[in-house]
Amino acid sequence: MKKELFQEIEIPEGVEITLNDGEVAVKGKEGELKRTFNVARIIFEKKDNKIIIGNKKATKTEKKLMNSITAHIKNMILGVQNKFEYKLKICFSHFPFTVDIQGNVATIKNFLGEKINRKCIIPKDADVKINKQEITVTAINKEIAGQAAANFENATKIRNRDKRVFQDGIYITEKNGKLM
Repeated sequence: MKKELFQEIEIPEGVEITLNDGEVAVKGKEGELKRTFNVARIIFEKKDNKIIIGNKKATKTEKKLMNSITAHIKNMILGVQNKFEYKLKICFSHFPFTVDIQGNVATIKNFLGEKINRKCIIPKDADVKINKQEITVTAINKEIAGQAAANFENATKIRNRDKRVFQDGIYITEKNGKLM
């Protein structure tokens, strides 16, 4: 069933947004983000202090596309206002391990007493700070911050051991102010 659907996104003060054929550029006090969307069947325009996304004869596909684009743009606006922050905790009970950062690679030494160091790739725009047993990942792009945190968790995944006994690892404890 086709019907007319439109969504509006308010542009807050201190944020500039430019639209060019599906490319959205958002500038704020924290930095600038750019992203290209497939808007072939969608009306995508900026009026006054709002972005209007919609279609006069929208189907389920256009509705899904509109909702995804709206969510991405809202995350971009939030990111350029305040950076996204993930907090991780280093947990160990058997073998104390350390995390060192050199460039965009984090090295995890002595994890579960292993002789070979584990490595974790940090995305380019993510800022990582280590304070004793806490790791803080910040970025203006929510996807980059989340991917950096997930890379730390995946690097310390335990295989071939009982997970109930060996609970060592790096775990996400807080996602952008929300406790896990």
